[in-house]
Order: sequence, then structure tokens, then C-alpha cells
Amino acid sequence: MERTNFGPLTGVQILDISTMIAAPFGATLLADLGAEVTKVELPNKGDTLRTVGPWKGTEPLRWPGLARNKKSVTLNIHSAEGKEIFLKLIKDVDVLIENFRPGTLEKWGLGYDVLKAVNPKLIMVRISGYGQTGPYREKAGFGTPGTAFSGHTYLQGYPDRPPVSPSYSLLDYITGIYAAFAAVSALYHRDTHEDAEGQVVEMGLYESIFRMLEFLIAEYDQNGKVRGRSPGLAGHSSPAGTYETKDGKYVVLVCSTDSTFNRLAEAMDRPDMLTDDRYYTNSVRLKNDAEVQEIVINFIKGLTQKELQERLDHFGVPVSPILSIEDIFNDPHYAARQNIVEVEHPRLGKVKVPGVVPNFSDTPGAIRHRAPELGEHNEEILGGKLGLTAEEMAELKEKGVI
Repeated sequence: MERTNFGPLTGVQILDISTMIAAPFGATLLADLGAEVTKVELPNKGDTLRTVGPWKGTEPLRWPGLARNKKSVTLNIHSAEGKEIFLKLIKDVDVLIENFRPGTLEKWGLGYDVLKAVNPKLIMVRISGYGQTGPYREKAGFGTPGTAFSGHTYLQGYPDRPPVSPSYSLLDYITGIYAAFAAVSALYHRDTHEDAEGQVVEMGLYESIFRMLEFLIAEYDQNGKVRGRSPGLAGHSSPAGTYETKDGKYVVLVCSTDSTFNRLAEAMDRPDMLTDDRYYTNSVRLKNDAEVQEIVINFIKGLTQKELQERLDHFGVPVSPILSIEDIFNDPHYAARQNIVEVEHPRLGKVKVPGVVPNFSDTPGAIRHRAPELGEHNEEILGGKLGLTAEEMAELKEKGVI
């Protein structure tokens, strides 16, 4: 039987007018789980992400993974004719995702009040640097500055060196997850409450990581402590950190609970540590962390990575090698989980991208089609769905509207 369901969100219609990473990533997550996502891009220019590295020659390599499962139409929504077409697109859409600076859509005459008048059921997900309210609402916002503003960067690095920013767009991707979460939550409310209409869901980039820092907030509130930079889980668990094995490889080991440490003590043949008042609970181990670390360092240094992994796996102690992307490509677990899959590419032939997560037993998501070329679906959507004729589309293209 031919499969007609490609995920739990099959049938949901989404319009993605956002650019770069955070909001578009949220739209892609929804598309992976079956939503029909139409990406609206500026004619002859497209999403700025199309020009962001890394590259192979002139081909951007982030685009195939971040824009898969979307359809692309070109439309200049600044223009009067473009605005008219946009409002026609909005009529049958469940969710609109945007990430312009606050006030931009309103300036173009496309604020939520205008859109809701056309489609009362419309949900609008708005991502911006600092949110739609507050004194910083109009500031330009990108992921790395947003990470600094969130308090996260202040914690990263070594105490005797400057703070370290994440080496990739961490905040953007986390915010994208929140955007997808917001969309499905608003959809659930709309569709399970009688007479419920659409609504606006919005957040600032920095808020996604700030929400994860509850330990930092409570600690300052109650203890007045300003936590500084640390390369690991300082003040949380002992032992925890990065360790070097006998064969010069690195692993990460964390004992976040006392039961985990108990298993580690057994694996190290140190049952004495289970009753020693310097080591028997996490709170006392943290006070004697230097001694604990010395014991663990010497234990790990005496084993190869393979020997260590086998021994700690046997005792149920969480440890992992620090994998490079080459290691990941060769790892059997990644292969078994289909965490890396291959998709078609119009010029590269094929390119590998992340697989779809999470996994659904009855309604699994799928990569239904590759990332689109700019305006690839103009005829299908503007012609097929909205009924524009070939002559009208040619005229609009000549004017730079599509």
C-alpha cells in the first residue's frame, strides 16, 4: 500500500518567511514531521542562508540540511502586488513563521491584525533578537551576541582567559526547537478548544538559553553567587570532566548522581570510597574535588580508550569518547539509528544531512524532497494553488514581484 502519511503533522500548512537559521530551523523540524512548508523568498536574492558557508566551491553546504522538505516561492511582499498575493497565501495557512525586527511587518501593512482579518485561525510564530517588547526590542539580534546576552557565554572557558562563544550557531538551533514547540502547542490549543482562533507566539533569541539556566538564577537569588567561567560542570558533580586515556585519546565522564559514582568506585576497585566521609556523597566530593579528580585521572590514564569503555560500560558508568565528525561517520550506532542520511542535490549529486528526529512508531517523519532551488515551486503554488496564469506570472516576474 502506498504511504500517504509522512509524519504526525501531515496536513498542517505552514508559511515560512524567515531567514538565516533560528526560525527557518523550526520550520524545517515541522516539515520533517510532515507539515507542508512553503518558504517565501525575495526574488533574485532568496534567503541569506543560501550564501552562508561552509561551501564546496560555490555551493553552500548548510542549505541542503536546513531547507529540506520545504517548497520555495519568490515574492516581494514589500510591493503592493506582492502584498496582495501574500494575503491570498495566508488564507489557507495554519502557521506563519517570521523573524523580522519587531514592527517590520506592521510597517509593511502586514501586521497580525491584518493577517488575522484574512485568516482568523492563523497562528503567527515570531522570533526576534530580544522579543516584541522591552527597551531592546528594536535592536539587531543574532545568535552569538544573543548567547552573550543570555548569560551563557559568561560561563564558558577558563577563569584566566576571556569568555568563549560557541563555535557554531547553538542559540539559533535551540531557538528553532522552541519555535517548533510553540507552533504545535498553539495548533493543539486552537484545534482542541471550541471556537478557538489563532494567536501570536513570540520570543527573543536569548530567552531560549536563559530558560535553561535555572540553576544560575536560583543560585544568585539565594546565595548572591556570580558563577564564573569553567571548562566543565564545575560545582555540579564530582567527578566530572574530560580525561585522557593511556593511548592519548579523550573521553568525557560525569557522575551526576551518587549511584553513578558508586558504580564508578566499583569499576575502579575503590570500594573504600563508598564509605569514606570525603567521597561518599556528591556534596562532600565537591568539597574534595581535587582529590577525587586525581584518583579518576590516574585510573583512566592506566587504560586505553577501548579498555576504559568496555570496563565502564560493564559497570553502567556513563562515559563517551569525544568524537570528531569523521568518527561519527564511521560509528555503527549512528549508522544503525540512521542519524546521517543522503539526499539528492541538483549540482552535487548527493549530499549527506542529519536524519529525522525524533522517531515516531506509527507516523514517522521523512525527508520527502531536497532543499528547493530559489522559486522552484512558483508555478505549483502561485499558479496551481492561487490560479495565476502564465501571462500574469511572467508580468509579475518582469516587475520583480516574484
